[in-house]
Amino acid sequence: MARTTTVEDVTVIATESLTKRYPRVTALDRLTVEIAPGVTGLVGANGAGKSTLIKILLGLSPATEGTASVLGLDSRTDGPAIRAHVGYMPEHDCLPPDVSATEFVVHMARMSGLPPTAARERTADTLRHVGLYEERYRPIGGYSMGMKQRVKLAQALVHDPQLVLLDEPTNGLDPAGRDEMLGLIRRVHTDFGISVLVTSHLLGELERTSDQVVVIDGGRLLRSSSTQEFTQATGSLAVEVTDTDRHPDGTRATLDALAAAGLTARADGHLLLVDIRDESTYDTVRDTVAELGVGLIRMEQRRHRIAELFTDETDQPDEEGGDRDAA
Repeated sequence: MARTTTVEDVTVIATESLTKRYPRVTALDRLTVEIAPGVTGLVGANGAGKSTLIKILLGLSPATEGTASVLGLDSRTDGPAIRAHVGYMPEHDCLPPDVSATEFVVHMARMSGLPPTAARERTADTLRHVGLYEERYRPIGGYSMGMKQRVKLAQALVHDPQLVLLDEPTNGLDPAGRDEMLGLIRRVHTDFGISVLVTSHLLGELERTSDQVVVIDGGRLLRSSSTQEFTQATGSLAVEVTDTDRHPDGTRATLDALAAAGLTARADGHLLLVDIRDESTYDTVRDTVAELGVGLIRMEQRRHRIAELFTDETDQPDEEGGDRDAA
């Protein structure tokens, strides 16, 4: 019989030299990574291997080489047990248009083994959590894209899993819809203690939502670390100023004035990046801007962004190759 564990007992997901080859492409190439409890972002360009990894983790596709475990269970041999404890939200449209959200989610709850009464109760609670309680009896075919995504999230949560795998959950949503979905995903962990692996090719989403970020490209691991480490402070100040009648190009005028004051600065679009020598740098920037007569919109220590990892990889030749445009 397959052994079950709790999220606290083990690393949520672990792979060792995980490889998946197809006749014409290698989707995963010796991927070794450990994922801790919490919200983890899996980022990579389309075709980077994200969906392939999820299929292997769920026991739906065999690996060519290597191993993968989910909640301490082996994906090669314990697929049914894994799927009993894991929720999955697919990327593609998979909802029947002629049934209501309640009917569909109750059906998925029953498929997961819940008895009828418990399935109905869990469905009502879950649809309320995702914001569909008032619309729960309408046919899904009349739902907006955002509502359909919420139905897919609800069916992944209805059986109270220990982990959910969300494949591109913000696809097709407008900015407001993406923000709402990301808030729901964050609350899945904070409110219910369910760990989340969420895939996306939109780097900014993962910076805001995830505790840990795993970056893959061409099936290979580029980096895995906490989001805090990815976005740690740099040694630069980001300075933004306004234009004035006296200085129609306030950014250029400020750049020249900072150089005259002995600071090293460079333009980055509408921002100025000023090297921090010591605490006096802040005062020098403030005084220079005031004397120049332009308005200071912001001055803050700049933080790294996940996108810079792809920029760095693109700028340097390496043996991995592949498309690194994942922004």
